[in-house]
Amino acid sequence: YGKNTIKFLRLHTEGKKHFVKEVEVCAHLRLTSPQEYLEGNNSLVIPTDTIKNIVLVLAKKNGIPSLEQFAIDICNHFMTTFCQVAYVKTYVQEVPWQRLHEDGVPHIHSFICVPDGIRFCEAEQCRNGPLIVFAGIKDLKLMKTTQSGFEGFYKNEHTTLPERHDRILCGELFCKWSYGECKDFDFDCIWKKIRECILEAFAGPPDCGEYSPSYQKTVNCIQMLVLSRVSQVQVIEVVLNNTFYNVVDMKNLGLTNDKEVLVPVEAPYGSCACTLGRK
Repeated sequence: YGKNTIKFLRLHTEGKKHFVKEVEVCAHLRLTSPQEYLEGNNSLVIPTDTIKNIVLVLAKKNGIPSLEQFAIDICNHFMTTFCQVAYVKTYVQEVPWQRLHEDGVPHIHSFICVPDGIRFCEAEQCRNGPLIVFAGIKDLKLMKTTQSGFEGFYKNEHTTLPERHDRILCGELFCKWSYGECKDFDFDCIWKKIRECILEAFAGPPDCGEYSPSYQKTVNCIQMLVLSRVSQVQVIEVVLNNTFYNVVDMKNLGLTNDKEVLVPVEAPYGSCACTLGRK
């Protein structure tokens, strides 16, 4: 049991410069005894309102140096403070505020919300067990307008999809990875590096791109690049929900439409997923 959607903004200042972190936290506990379920005995139950207040107090006292460290702080607090807690799991996601720039100059106290992917993390721990940390990015919308196709697939009497050697590749990406033993990691730096790997593997070189024969191959390229460049990542999961675009037939309008006007296929949409880990 626990408390979901604990939302707050953490503001701190350094001189005249302001810094913000707006997050949403979910904190769940499992107790050493199920007596509150079986007997209606609430003597070990930490109220969910108390859980919420603990999260807010930790944000006040410790700040949010990184999402992962804040999740670790929450886990550590419940494990060291309450002997009846057998397991704790914390999920933290961040609102994507970025500092506003005017003529290239960063503003000291103004920010803009940029929907270019939502950062999140999870930390979980069993009593006398290791602390496990996950991190990721979700709702990252990506598109490339060429250098993608889908050919040579299995066909039978139910197949109506034509082969395509040049199509739009568009999708919403979810990526989650796990760390090994957490040491003094720079979680912010690692997250940014992984995000750069995702974009590079999806798009290819900026002057020519890179051909994608399938969504599945693109997912695997993302995973392989991350594992090759970020040694701290042990397992990485990628889900790519596809958005398809159809070329509008304008013959009745007396026009030839050579992939200049397309409409998205809202539903149903395709999806592919893969989890890849080191040996």
